[in-house]
Amino acid sequence: MWLDPKNPQLNHNGELHHLLSLDGLPASILWQILDTAKSFAGVTEREVKKVPLLRGKAVFNLFFEPSTRTRTTFEIAAKRLSADVINLAINISSQTKGETVLDTVANLAAMQADMFIVRHAASGAPYLIAKHVAPEIHVVNAGDGRHAHPTQGLLDMFTIRHYKHDFTQLRVAIVGDILHSRVARSQIQALSSLGCPEIRVIAPKTLLPSNVESLGVRVYHEMREGLKDVDVVMMLRLQNERMQGALLASAQEFFKYYGLTEDKLELAKPDAIVLHPGPMNRGVEIDSSVADGQQSVILPQVTFGIAIRMAVMSILAGN
Repeated sequence: MWLDPKNPQLNHNGELHHLLSLDGLPASILWQILDTAKSFAGVTEREVKKVPLLRGKAVFNLFFEPSTRTRTTFEIAAKRLSADVINLAINISSQTKGETVLDTVANLAAMQADMFIVRHAASGAPYLIAKHVAPEIHVVNAGDGRHAHPTQGLLDMFTIRHYKHDFTQLRVAIVGDILHSRVARSQIQALSSLGCPEIRVIAPKTLLPSNVESLGVRVYHEMREGLKDVDVVMMLRLQNERMQGALLASAQEFFKYYGLTEDKLELAKPDAIVLHPGPMNRGVEIDSSVADGQQSVILPQVTFGIAIRMAVMSILAGN
């Protein structure tokens, strides 16, 4: 399988072969994934929640760092496509015995793997794996370091499309720990590709990457200014495990200025929707009354995540 040297995610026909990042992917492929996911969304409502598209295929969930929600939705998605699914928590297995990532992958590939779903604390790890696997094996990035989380970005886009239909008229605010969030980068890339005209990021200076404006976003440091008249509010989890040094005074201080409360949400449009990739820190990033309120679409996000991951895996297996 010859891959495009300019974008190693694509094969020579311009079709998706690996999903490593949303950066550089043509908008046509993003729409293909969203449209395919729409067709799968109805599968979850059937009495028999399976289709045979990946029957006989072996999907390995390689999680070098823990993430129950992402791993579970990938597992459910693969099983609904009738694949054989093998879950491996490598952070407590071969890695503790000194085996390298590529050695681990080579051994699993020898067991006739067809697809690897990879989550790793090091940015770029899924790219390294994709570079060294056999041509017939597909790799999906399930989150790498601070770099990317493409399927989360896609399920957020699916959620927005479900409720708002058209990206080209939207004003979207992404709020919180932009600095450490791989989700935020994927969200910004996807929104830009799908034609969203105004993307705002709202955060304290200590939680923003340098030169964040180069991503095509408008920067705000005040919630009340940044939330004014937005259609979509995307809250982010504080990535405490990735923080080094005193980037925040306290969680209480963060909630006071950047936590989403009902009174702050009133500054957005009356029909604005609220998203959060989870897991939520209630009383830190978001008030319970908002998380459980009428404008919250946080639980539908989780449901849509299964359809998106079904779409990605089925497209990869078909190319």
